Amino acid sequence: MMGSGKTTVGQIVAERLGRQVRDSDEDIEAQTGRTVREIFEHDGEAAFRALESQVLADALASTVPLVIAAAGGVVLLPENRTRLRDGAFTVWLRADPAVLVDRVGTGDHRPLLADDPARVLQNLSQQRRPLYQEAADAVVDIGMLTPEEVAEKVLAAMKS
Repeated sequence: MMGSGKTTVGQIVAERLGRQVRDSDEDIEAQTGRTVREIFEHDGEAAFRALESQVLADALASTVPLVIAAAGGVVLLPENRTRLRDGAFTVWLRADPAVLVDRVGTGDHRPLLADDPARVLQNLSQQRRPLYQEAADAVVDIGMLTPEEVAEKVLAAMKS
């Protein structure tokens, strides 16, 4: 989910493993020259999801071991859940929606949050929870942990 720390934790885990990190939102923005918000506003969510699927497939096809910070909505498409299950060790950074609300603030740069981040995050959490569970090899509850503490839990999950 947005606000769970995927990018920050991904960077820490990648550094500790000596790997490159790929962030799907950053990859999309680099490829298109537009922000996620601009893509949503001008092309719509379906176009963004197609880009999201493509950058996930590209990252998973890499011959270089990577840490991938996949966008929270990537699980919406069944083929992406299959890709995650079959092509990677996938960790769900799980958080209570109230924690996520505090982390994302107003959500100005997050197109799905619109006018009511608390309500939207609660709804997204309910909708996506079973999808994340389906795709995940491990679950790390982030609670109020620091990114370094979450990264340690991710690394421990990878070893077990």
